[in-house]
Amino acid sequence: MNQTTSGSGSTAARTALTALAPMVWGTTYVVTTELLPPGNPMSAGLLRALPAGLIALVITRTLPNGTWWAKAAVLGVLNIGMFFPLLFVAAESLPGGVAATLAAAQPLIVAVLAVTVLGEHPSAWRFGWGVVGVLGVGLVVIGPDAAFDVPGILAGLAGAASMALGVTLTKRWGRPAEASPTAFAGWQLTAGGLFLLPVTFLFEGPPPAIDGTAALGYLWLGLVGGLAAYVLWFRGITTLPVTSVALLGLLSPMAAALLGVLLLDQMLGPIQLLGFALSLAAIAAGQFSPRTRSPLPNLTAQRTAR
Repeated sequence: MNQTTSGSGSTAARTALTALAPMVWGTTYVVTTELLPPGNPMSAGLLRALPAGLIALVITRTLPNGTWWAKAAVLGVLNIGMFFPLLFVAAESLPGGVAATLAAAQPLIVAVLAVTVLGEHPSAWRFGWGVVGVLGVGLVVIGPDAAFDVPGILAGLAGAASMALGVTLTKRWGRPAEASPTAFAGWQLTAGGLFLLPVTFLFEGPPPAIDGTAALGYLWLGLVGGLAAYVLWFRGITTLPVTSVALLGLLSPMAAALLGVLLLDQMLGPIQLLGFALSLAAIAAGQFSPRTRSPLPNLTAQRTAR
C-alpha cells in the first residue's frame, strides 16, 4: 500500500469515527421528548455535562496547564455550557424538525468563521454544499403543520452559532500534547457543567426529581451522547478540515428523522426522501475539495530548452 492510499484510508477512518458523534446526538430529540421531565432545559444540560466531565477527569487524571485553563473554559462554555441549554430549549419549544433545521445552519456559520478566524480561503464548494444540506434537512424534517415559536427559533440559531464558534476555536487552538482526547473532552464538559451550575439554580432551582426513565435518559445523554461522542468529535476537529467536520453535523437530524420512523411511527414521503438524498450528497461532497487544474506547461520555455 503506498503512502497516498494509506493517508486517504486513515482520513476515511477518522471521518467515519467522527461521524458517529452527530449520529448519536440525533437521539437527543427522542430522548428529550420521551424520557426526560419537561420544562427544565438547563437542568438537562447540567446533568448531561458535569457528571460526564468529572468522570473523564477521574479516568485521565489530567488537568490543563498554563493558558489552557482559560482556553478550556472558553471552549467548554461555547461547546457545552451555552449550547446544551439552547439545544434543549429549541427541542422543547419547537417541533424536532424545525429545531434540527436551525441546527443544520452550523456548517454555514463554520464556513464563514473558517475565513475570519482561521484565515482560510473561502470555500464556495463547501459553503454551497452546506446550503444544499440545510435545504435537504428542511425537506426531511419540516412538515406542513410545523409551528414556529420565536424564542425557540432564536435559541436554535444561538445554539448553532455558539457551537460553530467553539468548533472553529477548537481547530485554531488544537489540543495540547499532554491531553488525551478523553481528557480534552473532560475539560470542556466539566467547564461547561460548572458554567451551568449557578445559572441552573438561579433560573430553575434544584434539578427535578428523577425517576427510572429519566435516569436512563440522562445516562445515555451524559455517557454516550456526552463523553463518548465528544471524544470522537474533538479528535475529528483537530485532525480533519473543520468545514468537513461541521458538515458531518447534518447526520444528527438525519438520525433523528430515522428514529422518528423506527420508534414514533412517523413516515417519510417522496419529499422527505429527496431531502435525505440531498443531505447525504452534501455530507459526502463536503468531505472533498475540488482539485484545481495544474497550469499549462510553458511551451516557450520548452522550445528554448530544446
